[in-house]
Amino acid sequence: MRLAAARRRVEPAIRRLMHFYWRFARAMTLGVRALVIDDQGRIFLVKHSYISGWHLPGGGVETGETLRQALARELLEEGNIELTEPPHFHGMFFNVRVSRRDHVALFVVHAFRQRGIPKPNHEIVAHGFFALDALPNDTSAATRARIAEVLGGAPVSERW
Repeated sequence: MRLAAARRRVEPAIRRLMHFYWRFARAMTLGVRALVIDDQGRIFLVKHSYISGWHLPGGGVETGETLRQALARELLEEGNIELTEPPHFHGMFFNVRVSRRDHVALFVVHAFRQRGIPKPNHEIVAHGFFALDALPNDTSAATRARIAEVLGGAPVSERW
């Protein structure tokens, strides 16, 4: 409990510091996320050490990477998930909650293999596949919105 409370207190400061750095290092930040759906219709979610709640796996696109390369790298790092077919591009979103320069590309993944359960590490402290009616209570609003768009027919937003 103390660790979670401490993380919630320092999270805004860390986020502001990182985006202050990125303001000068990059004109815009670009990330990828994946809505990974298994053959039982469950969604793969991760819980980070540096931000509250459950989220879709993904992260930043590095210099020289394509969106798909970044997605494949992040899925392997965060979930031990390997793409077996190209993912479906769902949309590009403006993530104003993070900064006025952050964009996130979302892909839907049905074809994959997971060669073993990923081990929690310094970045990902928990992970799992969850049924739509059993998502963790602290699943982020953006994650819930993307799931509703892809699987529930909700209108697609331009904002993350």
